[in-house]
Amino acid sequence: MDEAAARGEIVVKRRLEAVAEVRGFVRLTLGRWEVDDEVPCLVASELVTNAIRYGTTADDEVTVRLSRADGGALWLEVQDTSGDVPHVCAADANSESGRGLFIVERVARHWGVRPLAGGAGKVVFAVLDP
Repeated sequence: MDEAAARGEIVVKRRLEAVAEVRGFVRLTLGRWEVDDEVPCLVASELVTNAIRYGTTADDEVTVRLSRADGGALWLEVQDTSGDVPHVCAADANSESGRGLFIVERVARHWGVRPLAGGAGKVVFAVLDP
């Protein structure tokens, strides 16, 4: 697989319907790479939902990048315009939300946050086994 074939990117508007659009992008991209998409779609959904809810304002966009490292690991990056650093919350058994990063932490090999230069936002990333 050449380097260009091992990368993909989509930019979506700040709207909750964009989460389904991103899942479609992940499925299509990983289908070309012949990689299972279940866990990457879950992680993408959680990270993009967080970016839309907490990391953007009305006219902002969210950028999603997917790449495959030489060892086969998948890198999923979600970039938004907020400098706020997300953290894992302790959701109680009755909560209907608040488990996104908890789930990501459980299924990803590693995840983290990288601030963008000049306070222009951040990239939340997850490294996944294929």
